[in-house]
Amino acid sequence: MRTITVEEHFAHPEFFDGPGREFKEQAKAGPRGAKLFDKLSEVGDKRAAEMDAAGIDVQLLSLQYPGTEQLEAAEALAVARAGNDFLVDVIKRHPTRFAGLAALPTAASEKAAEELQHRVRAGFKGAIVNGHNRGRYLDDKFYWPILECAQALDVPIYLHPTRPPKAVIDASYGGLAPEVSWMLSGPGWGWHIETAVHVIRLILGGVFDRFPKLQVVVGHLGEGLPFMLPRMDINFAQPLTKLKRSLGDYLRQNVHYTFGGFFFPATFLDLLLEVGVERIMFSVDYPYGSMAKGRAFLEQLPVSAADRECIAHGNAARLFKL
Repeated sequence: MRTITVEEHFAHPEFFDGPGREFKEQAKAGPRGAKLFDKLSEVGDKRAAEMDAAGIDVQLLSLQYPGTEQLEAAEALAVARAGNDFLVDVIKRHPTRFAGLAALPTAASEKAAEELQHRVRAGFKGAIVNGHNRGRYLDDKFYWPILECAQALDVPIYLHPTRPPKAVIDASYGGLAPEVSWMLSGPGWGWHIETAVHVIRLILGGVFDRFPKLQVVVGHLGEGLPFMLPRMDINFAQPLTKLKRSLGDYLRQNVHYTFGGFFFPATFLDLLLEVGVERIMFSVDYPYGSMAKGRAFLEQLPVSAADRECIAHGNAARLFKL
């Protein structure tokens, strides 16, 4: 069975000297951080061998969080171009194993659209956006050149988590031990909720009415959205939203969902029941998730052989044209 994983990360020296400085410093603090640093930095034969061992055929690569979204426009453009250039070389060396999502300077939306167009014409499969841009979300019309370009090119945008804006962190996640607050506002809870809110804003802000063919991808089995989907459908009725469709329709027709390291059977089943098999794609969230554990989870899913093929590679191949 062919396998494609679609949320797999990399970084390069210029990134670690820029927006990834904090991660680089943290990596020195212990063996886990050092291991993650090494795995993010190595995108070649060593990673391909690990893919072979786990039964992963293709990784769709994207620049490591926090990406470019918290940078000033000029620096964001330089970091995005450097990361995309680096990824071009990776794919040239291993064209059958790796594909790429373009990093974008979201703070400069017109330049971001130009970068997306340039990279897709060169073979990239879409874009990665790491959440809000200093407290501004993609429903803001300032960013619509990016969304218009993605729709015109027929490529998706992968919406990766980032930490909430500082005011939200201070209000909702402060007052605890620093290490607890860090986890609560980040991978333990906050950045999943933050991403779910971002998707809901896209819907309520009319993005998918303006760009009806636009496709957005989120990880972590939906960032909590499937659990809340029926509730939101009741409370955000069309007389209130003035949208063309129900909120659930957008979540089933304009959003795709990946594992993203969430190898949890009950959570998977909720997603499957709410959105259907054709919207779900295999991913590992490497190096934060284990390729071997991800492949084992894929094999154990309580679905038919045909549906397993769709999740393993078919849906991703169709969406990303792999």
